[in-house]
Amino acid sequence: MDTILTAILLGIVEGVTEFIPVSSTGHLILATEIFGYDAHTWAAFNVVIQLGAILAVVVQYWRTFWAVGMGLLRRDPMSLAFVRNILLAFLPSAVLGLALKDYIDVLLGSPAVVGWALIVGGIAILAIERWARPGPASGVAQLPARQALGVGLVQCISMVPGVSRSGATIMGALAMGIERRTAAEFSFFLAIPTMMGATALELWDTRAELMAGTGPVGWSEIAVGFAVSFVVALAVIKLFVAYVSRSGFAPFAWYRIVAGALAIWLLS
Repeated sequence: MDTILTAILLGIVEGVTEFIPVSSTGHLILATEIFGYDAHTWAAFNVVIQLGAILAVVVQYWRTFWAVGMGLLRRDPMSLAFVRNILLAFLPSAVLGLALKDYIDVLLGSPAVVGWALIVGGIAILAIERWARPGPASGVAQLPARQALGVGLVQCISMVPGVSRSGATIMGALAMGIERRTAAEFSFFLAIPTMMGATALELWDTRAELMAGTGPVGWSEIAVGFAVSFVVALAVIKLFVAYVSRSGFAPFAWYRIVAGALAIWLLS
C-alpha cells in the first residue's frame, strides 16, 4: 500500500482513538499488524502523529490555556493550582518512562499484549462504572494535590500498550471520586506534556534516520498523519465530552473486550 495512504489511515485511527478509553497506541499497533505494515518502520510515526491529536486539545481549550497563562502572570491561585496539578500528574510517567523506555519499546512490538490489555481494561472500566461514586462537579484547578498525583500514578499503567492512557487516567480519576467531565478534561490536559515528552524522546532516538531521509517513512508521511489526526481528534473531543457528560463508559468497555478478543483470534 502507498505510504501516504497508510499515513492517512493511521492518522484517522490515531485521531479517533487518542482521547477515548480504547488505546490509540494499541489500535495503531494492531493496524500495522493486521494490514501488514512493518511495525518497526512505523513506530516513530505512530508516536509523533499523536502531537496532531494533542494540538486539537490546545485548539479546543485555547480559552482555558489563555486564562491560565494570564493568571500565572498575576500569580492567580487558581491558575497556579491548575499548573501544579498538571505537573504533579505528569511527573510519575516522566520518571518511569525514562527508566523503562527499553522495556516499553519491546512491549510496543507485541500485538498479543495489546489484545489482552484491551480485554482486561474493558473489564476494569465496567467494574469502576459499577462501583465508583463520582463527587460533585468541580474543575482541574479545584482538585487536591493528592488526587492529581494519584491520577499521574495511574497513568503509568498505560505504558503497557492496549491499556489506554486516557482510559487509565479517566477511570483512575472516577475511582478517586472526580466527576466525569473533569476526569475527561484532566485526561486531555495531561496528554499535552505526556505526549510531547514521548514524542521528543522518540524524535531524538530516530533523529539520524529522519534527518537523513533513509527510511521508508519520512517527514511527508509524518506531516500527513499529523494533519489527519488533528482534524479527526478535534471532532472526537467535542463529541466525547458531550457524550460522557450525559452517559457512562460501558460502551467503550464492551468495545474493548470485543476488539481485544477479535485481535487475539486474528493474530493467533
